[in-house]
Amino acid sequence: MTQEYIDAPSPVSLGNLSTTTGDAPPVAKDLTYERILDARSEPHNWITYYGAYDGQRYSPLDQINTENVKRLTPAFVFQSGSQGLHAGPSTYSFEAAPLVVDGVMFVSGWDGFVWALDAKTGQSLWQYKHAIPFDTSLCCGNVNRGVAVAQGKVFVATLNAHIIALDAENGEKIWDTVHGDVRAGESATVAPLVVKDTVIVGSSGGEFGVRGHLDAYNIETGERVWRCYMVPKPGEPGSETWPDDGETWQRGGGNCWVTGTYDPELNLLYWGTGNPAPDFDGEVRPGDNLYTDSVVAVNPDNGEKVWHYQFTPHDLWDYDSNMESILFEKDGRKLLGHFDKNGYFFILDRTNGELVSVTPFVDRINWGEIDSDGKVTPSIYPEKEGEEVHFYPGPAGGKEWTHAAFSPRTEMFYCPVQDTGSTIARRRREFKEGMPYWGAHVIVDSEDMKGSVSAFNTDGEEAWRWETEMPMCASVLATAGDLVFAGEPSGYLNALDARTGEHLWKFQCGSGHHSSPTTYSIDGRQYIAVPVGWGAWVEGFLPGMMGGPHGSGIFVFALPEE
Repeated sequence: MTQEYIDAPSPVSLGNLSTTTGDAPPVAKDLTYERILDARSEPHNWITYYGAYDGQRYSPLDQINTENVKRLTPAFVFQSGSQGLHAGPSTYSFEAAPLVVDGVMFVSGWDGFVWALDAKTGQSLWQYKHAIPFDTSLCCGNVNRGVAVAQGKVFVATLNAHIIALDAENGEKIWDTVHGDVRAGESATVAPLVVKDTVIVGSSGGEFGVRGHLDAYNIETGERVWRCYMVPKPGEPGSETWPDDGETWQRGGGNCWVTGTYDPELNLLYWGTGNPAPDFDGEVRPGDNLYTDSVVAVNPDNGEKVWHYQFTPHDLWDYDSNMESILFEKDGRKLLGHFDKNGYFFILDRTNGELVSVTPFVDRINWGEIDSDGKVTPSIYPEKEGEEVHFYPGPAGGKEWTHAAFSPRTEMFYCPVQDTGSTIARRRREFKEGMPYWGAHVIVDSEDMKGSVSAFNTDGEEAWRWETEMPMCASVLATAGDLVFAGEPSGYLNALDARTGEHLWKFQCGSGHHSSPTTYSIDGRQYIAVPVGWGAWVEGFLPGMMGGPHGSGIFVFALPEE
């Protein structure tokens, strides 16, 4: 019997049932595309997901530096709570990157929460709660990676695949647009990206066989401007890399669930795509399976693909390539750096997608090899039904979605590395809409694992590494104080010397880190903000930590006031 899908009821206005003041100052009213273009000229703010369109996660702020970071101390803690109708202690994770606009912090949480906070004191100014249907299918936990802010609005994607715009002064909903079919397993966890007069948003749900897409919505109305599918239909460029059976491409994956970067001079978005579906059963989808596991350069004006580079053709290991493309220049050449789940660090010419260099960034790689020309030679993969194979890196990858950083001062990349394997056996399953479509059983190594923050120069050569007992599962942040901030699964937030990797400071936050720290300043005082909350799909790369503390809050640090 087919049951009609019933959406969730209207949300309760939690702002009326809390200590929130109900209003934020109109700081976002004049936040324009032109200001986001020149974000580095506002070092006191963090106004877009990566801090700037180039994805470097670098701040020019230098008040906190290698000499005084040992004096860093908490300025305030925002307790966000950890329970909801949809969230249990192991299903949510605080993964967002807090944005700050002239003293106001805008940040999203799990289960449809969005907050505006006084970024100096932590006082809640307003909070919004989107109604998420209890039966929404989620691959990898109850998470959201952040918001975009522009022209007086806060934009957020929701787990039931809506894109909404909130009034930045009071949190009231302005428009609400359906982004995907929640009954088919589509969801949305990405932090939106504002480019010109549109909000760019990618889809989630590849583990349910959803056909991935990237969309642009009008900032003022929420009307969809264009859609770019990442699995071509028959007859479209790239369709020759899929079976022509009429169904496989419709459930092919390639979702766009991590925020992309943007080069305004070339007018190109660089957006990573996820694994093909089913993840591990490649026999039902022969071919390279474009444009999965790729970075795709997209024209933001019309959604047309300009070029692409596929990191893992015909993926059999769950090696999504959603990870950031960090934009930088060397010897006058416009390049991008990308640390892929397959364990290799790629540098591409971002004008045309030409491979410049490819080098391994994790110690253990045995799934296959990629030579200097980019040729991929598989060696270990789930080939036979029920027969277990073990390979490195496991499906968690040498690096997960969490982000590397790049400092133009040191000309180094800083990568949070995961070094762990998995045992996989193919288990063929027929496709059913809204049901997981993996094609295997997966056992992640729970004892033999390690990690590091590793620094690489612009030739792809390792400069130093700071080794850790457990894989690093959070984004890193680089600053002009020659510091790299990195959170550990154990709960410690650490500061490293960006030039040497020397460990300079740590603070125990009480729960594992799986988010993206940011930095800002108010009245001349620099702050470091880091959401802390451990859960969601961390069992996929760190099952030994599932019994650890599952708190949820934003810790904000600063030097003591004189």
